[in-house]
Amino acid sequence: MSALLAIDDLQVAFRMGRGERAEAVGRGGSGISFEIAPHSTVALVGESGSGKSVTAMSVLNLLPDNAERSGRILWQPGAPDAPGAGPAGRPPVDLLQLPPAALRALRGKDIACVFQDPMSSLNPVFDIGRQLAEPLMKHLGLSRRQARARAVELLGEVGIPEPARRLASYPHEMSGGQQQRVMIAMALACEPRLLIADEPTTALDVTIQRQIIELLARLKTSHRMSLLFISHDLGLVGEIADRVVVMRQGRIREQGEAARIFGAPADDYTRALLACRPSLVGNPARLMVIDEHMAGASAPTTPAKPKNPDAPVVLEVRALAKSFWLPHGAFGRREFQAVKDVNFRLRRGHTLGVVGESGSGKTTMGLSLLRLHEPRRGPESGEILFEGRNLLALSAHERQSLRRRIQIVFQNPYASLNPRFTIGQTLLEPMTIHGIGASAAEREQRARGLLEKVGLDGGALAKYPHEFSGGQRQRVAIARCLTLSPEVLVLDEAVSALDVSVQAQVLNLLKDLQDELGLSYVFISHDLAVVRFISDEVLVMKDGAVVEQASAAQILAAPREEYTQRLLAAIPRGYQAAA
Repeated sequence: MSALLAIDDLQVAFRMGRGERAEAVGRGGSGISFEIAPHSTVALVGESGSGKSVTAMSVLNLLPDNAERSGRILWQPGAPDAPGAGPAGRPPVDLLQLPPAALRALRGKDIACVFQDPMSSLNPVFDIGRQLAEPLMKHLGLSRRQARARAVELLGEVGIPEPARRLASYPHEMSGGQQQRVMIAMALACEPRLLIADEPTTALDVTIQRQIIELLARLKTSHRMSLLFISHDLGLVGEIADRVVVMRQGRIREQGEAARIFGAPADDYTRALLACRPSLVGNPARLMVIDEHMAGASAPTTPAKPKNPDAPVVLEVRALAKSFWLPHGAFGRREFQAVKDVNFRLRRGHTLGVVGESGSGKTTMGLSLLRLHEPRRGPESGEILFEGRNLLALSAHERQSLRRRIQIVFQNPYASLNPRFTIGQTLLEPMTIHGIGASAAEREQRARGLLEKVGLDGGALAKYPHEFSGGQRQRVAIARCLTLSPEVLVLDEAVSALDVSVQAQVLNLLKDLQDELGLSYVFISHDLAVVRFISDEVLVMKDGAVVEQASAAQILAAPREEYTQRLLAAIPRGYQAAA
């Protein structure tokens, strides 16, 4: 066996009670098979629910107890460069047959994992030093002092500044990018031969994403390890992968060298994945979605309709500033200015894109438009003019009547919907509070109509959020906003957690609603290709201030500021270059 890891006819199903089984990988009795060679990167790509993460987590049996696995997962013990069955003639080990104790010894030492959300993977009650030292003491037998010294080296290796001081930090005291670097340091602590990275950059902005990808590539070379990289971001995959495995509905649709997959894909589904991604160099009025491409529909070529440059201004922001009080000393406090002197005009039927790195003030600015920050947490100043009235100067009662006309869609559809409410209750509650509709029957009829408008049927009213996919939940969140007939929607990273096909559906929906209802959007995102597709004008923010403001085409074609140029340079373009 020349492969470091060989997955052979793997099938995974979950027991659902009453004798029912849900097939997740290898549906229809046909399992999946692929290999990972020494010192190589293999990428698993596909939509949500395609079986990528289930496949990866099967390697170390990190699946729930109701999972049933069959087939073989062959691991080559010994030195990664050893030919055949290893330096001592040891045969490959089937990880599906390993006893729990042997599997625990393998986890973290020979095969390590980096997960999507570092905040849920790091223990919030232990400092970083303790969490880094634990695998070193457990797997390598280092003393506490030796483990601490090695932890400092690891933090320095992954680019954490002042690593010795950072050992005493807790996860919540670090940024998302730093947390992910700590996770990578923990995974590399015992110098594994295979690193499984499951969507490690999904929640990060483009510059941090670029840093993490370059870090993984550098560490792969220096540690002479292999990488199993799971992502729905085809740009990233095109830059980092040697081989690509395309999955859909638990089956492999295509696999091969990355250059061939992205340059001349053989499978319709692979071509569809590439087609539904927005471009940085101009876009049609609508994006292709998977089903349209699979049905043989022609790619839309009609450009988006030009917006009326003289449309009435619905929202004007003048010198907006927002600060927060932070503890300082034993009893004092200091002021941290998160947003500084932001100015813009939003016209009816137009979209203002807001981009910048994490911590640039994008979300704080967006939440300030709806007065969702408590004044006691810090001062705010400037003007937010809606119909000539300054929202910052209104009383709580006066804001209530206007708030229904400015709504927000949050990033995480799993957290923004009440899990105890049916979809019907979620949609009817805001209408009841604001007195919309003459009766319960009229409100229910309106709710059904809104569900149909966002692409869901009326039967969804009786269901709960957990019965829907992420894309469907985001559609429900949009429908909830529309119950109040708003004029302005603030979309805070509303499509960043969605895979490319669902993202295309939601972006098309937002454009359709804007054309039909004349909605105005403040679209906050770190994905510049998405901003290019949907926005008319773009604000670039850095350290709470606007550093550049122009039309979307002008910003992306000829940015003036060095910071904007760095943002554009950080965008993954691997598959575009390959194509």
